[in-house]
Amino acid sequence: MYPSLFNTRVPLPARGEVFLLNTFTDAQLVVSNDVAELLDRLAEAPADAVGAFTPEERSAVAELATHGFVVEDRDAERQQLDRFFQETWDDPSQLRVTILTTLQCNFACGYCIQGDHDDYNKHATKMSLDTAARVAAWVESRLDEVRPESFTLTFFGGEPLLNLPVIDYLAERLWRATTARGIELFIAIITNGLLLTPEVVDRLTPFGLKGVKITLDGDRDTHDRMRPLRGGQGTFDRIINNIRQVAGKCLITIGGNFDESSVDTFPALLDFLKEQEFADSLSNVFFKPIIRETVKPVQPGVIPLTAVAADGKPLSGTCMTSAGAGGVSPCDSCHFVEEQMGFLREETKKRGFPTLDGFHNGPCEIHKRHAHTIGPDGSLYACPGFSSEMSLSTGHIDGRSDPVREAAADGFVQPAAWKECGDCSFIPVCAGGCTVASHTELGDMGAPSCHKASMESALIALAHEAAGAQEEELV
Repeated sequence: MYPSLFNTRVPLPARGEVFLLNTFTDAQLVVSNDVAELLDRLAEAPADAVGAFTPEERSAVAELATHGFVVEDRDAERQQLDRFFQETWDDPSQLRVTILTTLQCNFACGYCIQGDHDDYNKHATKMSLDTAARVAAWVESRLDEVRPESFTLTFFGGEPLLNLPVIDYLAERLWRATTARGIELFIAIITNGLLLTPEVVDRLTPFGLKGVKITLDGDRDTHDRMRPLRGGQGTFDRIINNIRQVAGKCLITIGGNFDESSVDTFPALLDFLKEQEFADSLSNVFFKPIIRETVKPVQPGVIPLTAVAADGKPLSGTCMTSAGAGGVSPCDSCHFVEEQMGFLREETKKRGFPTLDGFHNGPCEIHKRHAHTIGPDGSLYACPGFSSEMSLSTGHIDGRSDPVREAAADGFVQPAAWKECGDCSFIPVCAGGCTVASHTELGDMGAPSCHKASMESALIALAHEAAGAQEEELV
C-alpha cells in the first residue's frame, strides 16, 4: 500500500497535529503527528511493510485508505485520474452556455482590455434578435442532443444589460424549451450593476434567473476612479442603490479587481458592505488581480498578468471583469498575487462573508465538452477568455466550417496540460491551470500555467479553518 499521490498536508505545531487533505477525494482530516509519520513510513517502506505494523497502525492505515489517503497501487491511481478527466469531459448532466449579448459597455475602466473608450460603442458588436433566434435554435438542438438534467445560461459582455431585448427573448424562449423537456434552467448575469433594476430582475425571475455578479473595485472613491462612466462620472452610489433594491430577489455575488494602488481600500469596502441592510443577501464575495498587458517590462506596482489578445485589436475582446460562466471561479486570474489574494480572502472572512477558498477551483468549463461560449455574431468559443480572438473560434451556430475554426476546435478537445505536471498533488483541483493564461503568457495552450504557490497558501488557511472548526465541535 502507498500514500496517495494527491495527499497534501499542513503541520499544526501548536496542536501537535497535521491537517491532511486529499485533492482527489476531497477528504480532510486533522490527525496526530504519529499518523502523519505512518504515512511517511508507508512511502519509504516496501509495499508489504503493512504486515509489520502494529494492530493500531494497521487500523489507522485502513481508516486512511477509506478516505483515499492510502491506495493499493500508484499506477491504478493514475488511471483513476485519467478516468476522472474523461468523465468530466463527457459528463452530460449539465449543459452550460455563456452568451455575449454585446461587446458594448457604458463604463470606461482604465484597465479594460477593450481599450478604446472614445468610439468603442460605435464599432462593438451587438447581438441582433435574428441572431438570438438562431442562438436559441442552436441551444435547443443541444438540449435534445445532450439531454442534460440542468441547463445554466449566463449573460455576459461587454455589459450584457445594454441589450435587454436579446436577454428577454432568450430567457423566455429557453425557459419554454427547458420546461417542455423537463430540464431545470438556471440563469446568471455578469454585469457592472449600473442597469440592474428591480424591473429587470422581476421580469427574468419567472424564467429562471438565479443570480447576478456585480463588480466593485474598492471603496467609493477608488471604485469611481477605477470604473467611471464614459463621461467620467462615478458609478459606486448608483450600483449600491441598485443592489439595495434587488437584494433578496436573487443571489448576489460581489467581485472586484485590484492592483497595488487599490488593494488597501478593499477592507473599507468590506466594512461598508457589512453595514448595509443587504449584507446577508450576498451569496459570495471575492476579489482578484487586474489583468495587465506585459508588452513592456513589468513596472513596480503592476501585477504581472497578461491580458487576453494583448497583441491584437482590443475591440474584439470581451470584458474580463469576470471570466467563465458566472460568478464561482475567477478563471482569468491564475497567477494570483499570493499576499494580496490571501489578505483579501481573510479580510472577507472576518466580515462574515462567504468567499472562495482559493483552493477548490476544479477543472474549469474548458474541460467540459458541453460548455460553450457564443459571441454576439454567433461564433462559438471554448470559453469567454478566447472570444477576443476570432482565430480561436471553434465553430459557429449556423454550422459553418473553415480550416481556421476546425484547427481551433481540434486544439480544444480535452485539454490536458496537467499531463505535463508529473505527480503534482494539486492536479485534481487545478487541471494544469488556466488555458487562456497558457496561451497568452506561454504561447502554448498545452503547457501548464502553474499557480502552486497560491494554492499552497490557500491550503494553509483551509487547514487552520478546519482545525478551528474541530475545536469548536469539542467545546
